[in-house]
Amino acid sequence: MQFWFACFFAVGWTGVVCAGLGVQFVSWDYPCPLCMIQRMFMLLAALGACCIVRRGMAGAITGRDYMTGWGLALIAVIGGAFTSWRQTMLHILPGDKGYGDPVLGLHMYVWAWILFIASVVAIGVVMALAHLTTAYALPASPQRAAGHLVLGFVGLITAVNLVSVFFEEGFHWFLPDDPTRYQFFYDIGVL
Repeated sequence: MQFWFACFFAVGWTGVVCAGLGVQFVSWDYPCPLCMIQRMFMLLAALGACCIVRRGMAGAITGRDYMTGWGLALIAVIGGAFTSWRQTMLHILPGDKGYGDPVLGLHMYVWAWILFIASVVAIGVVMALAHLTTAYALPASPQRAAGHLVLGFVGLITAVNLVSVFFEEGFHWFLPDDPTRYQFFYDIGVL
C-alpha cells in the first residue's frame, strides 16, 4: 500500500507543479522567486516519494527505504510550508491584493501552504501506520510499469520547470522580485 501511496504522492505534487505551470503559461502570470522556491520544494517532495517508487520497482524494498523516502519528502514539505507561509505573511495586511490572481478565492501560495500542511499530516499518518501498510516483497509486474510512468512524469515536469525558470531569469544571477517577462529572450535579442 505504501508503494502505491508513494506513486500517488509523487504524481500529486508533480500535478500541482503542472497547475502552476499552466497558470504561468496560460495567464502569463510570471512566478516570483518565492513561487519558484515553493515549486522546488514540491518537486523535492515528489522526489522523496520517487525514492520509494524506484526501490519498489526492483521487487524488494526495506523499511529503511520507506523511511528514507518519507523522511526526504517530510523535510521538503516542511520547507515548502515555511516558504508558502512566508509569502502569505507578506500579503496579509488589509488592502494588499496579493501576488497574482486568486484561484478559487485563494492565492496560489495559500493553496500551496494548505497542501504542504496536509502532506505533513499524510506523511505522519503513513509513517505511524507503517507496520500495517509496508510490503517488503512486491510483485514486479504492475509496480515496474507504474514506476516507469511516475518517474518519467516527475522527470519531464522537473525539466520543464527548470527550462521555464531559465527563460524567466535569463543570464542573470537572480530572478526579479516581480518578474514581468521572460528575460532570456531579451538577453539574446529576440524580443
